[in-house]
Amino acid sequence: KKGCKIIITEKKTKKIYNGILIIYTKNVRKLLAEVSFKIYKDLPKNLIAVTGTNGKSSVSDFYYQILRYNDKKVASIGTLGVKSRGFNFDLSNTTIDPIQLGKILSKLKKRGVNSVIMEASSHGLEQNRLDGLLFNSGIFTNLSQDHLDYHKNLKNYLKAKLYLFENLIKRSGHIITDDKLPEFNKIKKISLKRNIKLLKINNNSPFKILSHSYQGETQVIKIEYKKSIKVIKLNLIGKIQLKNILMAIIAAKKSNLSLNRILKVLPKIIPVEGRSEKVGRIKNNSKVILDYAHTPEALKTCLLNLRDQF
Repeated sequence: KKGCKIIITEKKTKKIYNGILIIYTKNVRKLLAEVSFKIYKDLPKNLIAVTGTNGKSSVSDFYYQILRYNDKKVASIGTLGVKSRGFNFDLSNTTIDPIQLGKILSKLKKRGVNSVIMEASSHGLEQNRLDGLLFNSGIFTNLSQDHLDYHKNLKNYLKAKLYLFENLIKRSGHIITDDKLPEFNKIKKISLKRNIKLLKINNNSPFKILSHSYQGETQVIKIEYKKSIKVIKLNLIGKIQLKNILMAIIAAKKSNLSLNRILKVLPKIIPVEGRSEKVGRIKNNSKVILDYAHTPEALKTCLLNLRDQF
């Protein structure tokens, strides 16, 4: 009625119907994403995707902060919205629809932003919202019970996450993960099959952690790098943040930032809103910590981390 001349559908039917062209495709969502990223084709060169149940927002934001403190034009896209210098707004989903995402990426590129880190949710990956993009690096944080109303079981949930590494990482790209995770062998198989470099935070890290300790609300790490020893104070609560920051460091190093410059800004990094964030004290001097944990595993990790540190 409104003059639309083409229908793209997953139903096999006549090619032309009442003067309307009907195009058949096996997967409408996938085609929509691929077409969107063809229309908005002038995009930032260095794209990074973070997937996993917990830690996506922290890894993304730590990467963003590392580059920002080094005066690089950078953006992050995810649960916390779009963050970039002079270009910030909220989003309705962690991984938004491809038309909106294409528009945002194109605008960021026009503003000179060449590094973008984005959270890739299991819904977004399963619904092919990122198809048509190729990422320089893909980060896998962990997997635990979440979104089973949608995925029905953990096998399907993991399959949705692994789609990123099987289909959306460049041949010359990297996968960054933790080799202590139960899913590591599956990720390793994908990296070998696709000949993509696999970087592990425990023994591929650009430096060696010699010791870790707490000092009140901060954490102190002693590291060995190029035969020299550095002591770095992190203004972050919870040992889990160490894993998140290591993943962000490796991604930053793969974004052509020297390790010296990365290490220099680590003490400036602050927690993400609502992620093991100290929000105040009460009359008896107890600390009040706010955390977004909404899965059994995240809540357990958060509470154990707090007990460990305080």
